[in-house]
Order: sequence, then structure tokens, then C-alpha cells
Amino acid sequence: MLQPLPVTIDVVSDVVCPWCYIGRARLGQAIKALPDIPVELRWRPFQLDPTLPPKGKDRHAYMMDKFGSAERIGQMHQQITELGQDVGITFDFDAIKISPNTLDAHRVIRWSATAGADVQDRLVGRLFALYFEEGADIGDPAVLIEGARQAGMDAALVETLLATEADRPEVQQEIATAQQMGVTGVPCFLLEGRFAVMGAQDPATLADAISKVAEAKANGTLDAPGG
Repeated sequence: MLQPLPVTIDVVSDVVCPWCYIGRARLGQAIKALPDIPVELRWRPFQLDPTLPPKGKDRHAYMMDKFGSAERIGQMHQQITELGQDVGITFDFDAIKISPNTLDAHRVIRWSATAGADVQDRLVGRLFALYFEEGADIGDPAVLIEGARQAGMDAALVETLLATEADRPEVQQEIATAQQMGVTGVPCFLLEGRFAVMGAQDPATLADAISKVAEAKANGTLDAPGG
């Protein structure tokens, strides 16, 4: 049997997307089911609504404007809450008061990629939990700085960088690139820069995709240009 090579997975997501939170948990289950296949995770930015102001908007009013009725919103929240319970997520939509602009959150996620092994994934998980389980405003610099600290980043450095325009254009360009690649919804799992799995697929589907890509890498059939 050929030795599996590392599989790189770029996860295009937004930290205010509940399906992305579920997708992260399901991906974690898929990776655990494949202990012999090393996986390198990289989180990539996407904004479901880049038009939100820097301070965000009242979430109830925002959701009503977007979906039209409290009944429809309640049905969506109920469905997502039940799916979350299956993967250990306790959604608390009533706790969320602000729909934030996530650009600054994506800047911090970008910086976390160089902060040490697994720091980026820990940060993403913490930001999801802060927003969806604790109702925190993840557009607030203080919340982002504390989340970064909890994930193992240098909080003082994050505070300094957040006060500047550092990497704002780069994050916006990454989002634009994802859109140019055809990403219109998230999560999107991009394996080895060329095979896309769209949506919060179940762990078995994700594991199967990872296994097939790992096998192709190992036997040399993944050499076509791309990514």
C-alpha cells in the first residue's frame, strides 16, 4: 500500500455562517475517521454580506429584512439547532444581538496562519463559538483580541494590527478570488486547490473525498496542473 501524502484542504467560509460551523465539525469527524491520512487545513475568507457597516446591525432587524418573517427565521434556526446538536454544537440564536461585518475577523484569521500549528483552526472554532453559542459581537475588536489570545496568538500584536489597515486589501482580494473561482456559497472545501466539495456535507462524504484525493496523490495521478 502506498504511503498517504498530506492532503491540503482550503476551507472557504464566513464566521457568521452557521452551516460553516456545522461544516467545520463534520470535517473534524471526517479527519478523525482517517487517522492514516495527514491533513493540512487552511481557512480562507468569504463574506456573506460585505455591505454591513463596521459596527454591524441589529440582528433581529437584519434577519427580518433578509427573510421577511419571524416564523421563517424560527424554522431555519430550529433546523440548524437540531443539526448542530448532532455534532456537539449548542446554537443560541436568541443570544445574538448584532449581525457583524466580518472583515476584521478574517484579518485575524489570516494572521493566525503563522502563529503556530493548529492555531488558525482553534481561532476559527473559537470565533464560531463566541458568535453562535455565546452571542458575542465578533465585529468588536476587543472580542477578536480576546478570542485570538484564547487561541494562542499574541494578543498585543493583534491589537496593534487591528488598529491599522494591515491586510485589509489582501483579505478582500482573497474573497474576490474565491468568487471568481465560482464560490457563491459557503462552506466550500477545496482539496489540493482543485477539487471542490460544496456545502456542509456529512462526514462520510468528506472522508470519501479526502481518501480519493490522498490515493490519487500517492499513486501520482494528481499531477495535472491546477490550484
